[in-house]
Amino acid sequence: MSDDEGGGSLYVLTAVQLTPAQFPSLLGDDYPEACALLGVEPAGAGYGLVLGQDEAGARWTVVVDDVSLVAAAIASWDCGMEYDLSPDERAIVVSLAGWPVELTVAAAGIPEPHDPEQGADGTGRVPLAPPSAQSWGPVQRRLGADQIAREWADWRGRVATDGGAAAAAHPGLARALDEALGYTRNPPPPGRVRSSFAGEGARTLRADGPGWSLVARTGDAAFVLLDEEPGEVLQVPRGGDPELSELLAGLDGVAVRPV
Repeated sequence: MSDDEGGGSLYVLTAVQLTPAQFPSLLGDDYPEACALLGVEPAGAGYGLVLGQDEAGARWTVVVDDVSLVAAAIASWDCGMEYDLSPDERAIVVSLAGWPVELTVAAAGIPEPHDPEQGADGTGRVPLAPPSAQSWGPVQRRLGADQIAREWADWRGRVATDGGAAAAAHPGLARALDEALGYTRNPPPPGRVRSSFAGEGARTLRADGPGWSLVARTGDAAFVLLDEEPGEVLQVPRGGDPELSELLAGLDGVAVRPV
């Protein structure tokens, strides 16, 4: 595809969705925050992020509004099929220097991936870059919750084996659960609570708030990560607690879901 800055070619490496229901959580606690970080309006239909390199090897993230095209490409790649992702130039919203996520692949036959100079995209901003793995903050907290969601069975197995890190009396945990309950009464910005299919009638829930992230499965337990507790995972055990079941059902009721 061609970028919209100099008309040069972009060698596409991968793509991700940026919608209220599915967006890289490293970009923000919710969809509008993620859009703001990229400098685009939070359009209801969302966007696709196309990551690639130009002919000089520079990293670029191209935001496109052809969401269905990007979704089709991702689905094909996930199935091991080839798909030539070449959005029409009219679909390009903005081209941003850098990549917001870490990629281990590179386009063949061109220089190694590198960031173009600051301001090369016309925005004057520092190129996008993946978060540091050597620190702890909101981004790492959200990514930790994402990992638990992906590896739910393993985390539940750890809880069953060692009892987990239950911390019902932790003040930060209590605050997070109280704010999450508030979402069920006053729906938060789109994407602040997301729900995805988990099999056997269950849903995986992801919720974020100021300083906390929650990952849970309906009818099961929940885990909370806090900015104030680097690397710690606090368990909210099910234990037949009707309050937790009610909270999770309420969050599922206000969550956005993939189409």
